[in-house]
Amino acid sequence: MPRTTPFRSRPAAACVAVVVLALTACTSGGDPAPTVTPSADKSGPPAPDEVPAWPLTGVPSDDVAQRPALAVKVENAPEARPQTGLEAADIVWEEVVEGGITRFVAVYHSTIPDTVEPVRSVRPMDPAIVAPLDGILAYSGAQPPFIEAVEKSGTQSVIMDRGDAGFSRDPERSAPHNVIGDMHAFLDQADDERTAPPPAQFAYADEAGEGTAATDGKKAGTFDVELSPAQRSVWDWSGKQDAWLRSDGSTEAVSTSGDRLAAANVLALSADVVDTRYKDPSGAPVPETKLVGSGKGALASGGKVVAVEWSKKDVASPVELTRGGEPVELDPGSTWVELVPKESGSWTTR
Repeated sequence: MPRTTPFRSRPAAACVAVVVLALTACTSGGDPAPTVTPSADKSGPPAPDEVPAWPLTGVPSDDVAQRPALAVKVENAPEARPQTGLEAADIVWEEVVEGGITRFVAVYHSTIPDTVEPVRSVRPMDPAIVAPLDGILAYSGAQPPFIEAVEKSGTQSVIMDRGDAGFSRDPERSAPHNVIGDMHAFLDQADDERTAPPPAQFAYADEAGEGTAATDGKKAGTFDVELSPAQRSVWDWSGKQDAWLRSDGSTEAVSTSGDRLAAANVLALSADVVDTRYKDPSGAPVPETKLVGSGKGALASGGKVVAVEWSKKDVASPVELTRGGEPVELDPGSTWVELVPKESGSWTTR
């Protein structure tokens, strides 16, 4: 993997400390923000026999950009579709939030689109997703303990409600589903502590078709992930496009550009989901997906699906994938991670 170096950027404007209010949730008291000690391994130069590659996709490149990872919190309620910029993400994490709808943590490094929309607020599981990247997380706002947890994880926050640069409103959409994120403005605010390029989050095979699922998995045309009664994420294999094509239920998922949302890898992780003491404006409890721990999962690559095991030792460490005790490799390319509630979610293949 490429050498890890500090990131240097133009100084960001000083932010005035204010009480940040989430667009979608209000504090009802309760839990203190968790204390997190970042411990992610910052990898050094690649071994002599390693081919340089984009760390978040495994795609070979002799010109890996010396910029940090930029994660953006993106809405996936029906009112938010179609989204802008998801098709350019290296990794997208899908998580269940209040009411069973989902939100995304979209992570960018190899490609930086001009804008991403709609940007929304963070949730309790987001620090465990973004901490291993040691990069930036851009979002509209959040309950104060959630913001504190993100920043204690070692991640740099860029927040609309705090007055940070790069946010605007789309006049053609209704609030709160209309926040536009200027990706270059977000990157311009990166401090000198970011890791650039970011550490790899998964292991990748050298070429497409050589990953663990593609070589050892069972053939499947559809990978159907039920996250909640309100969200089914269906992935159909396209040999012509050599990718998994996404649908929200029976509706094809497309970007505002007209591009179908697609991935080289789809990774489903079964994890415990618990209700926190925090409430949204309707009074519903805010759920948290527990990512520190271990569990079962499934990896879809190359038109095949294979069972895997996952583990994550602490907030700052990346998810590790194994099969029969051996490391799992993904095919090079983009990856979507489905965080499936252990008690109520499921996935099937056909």
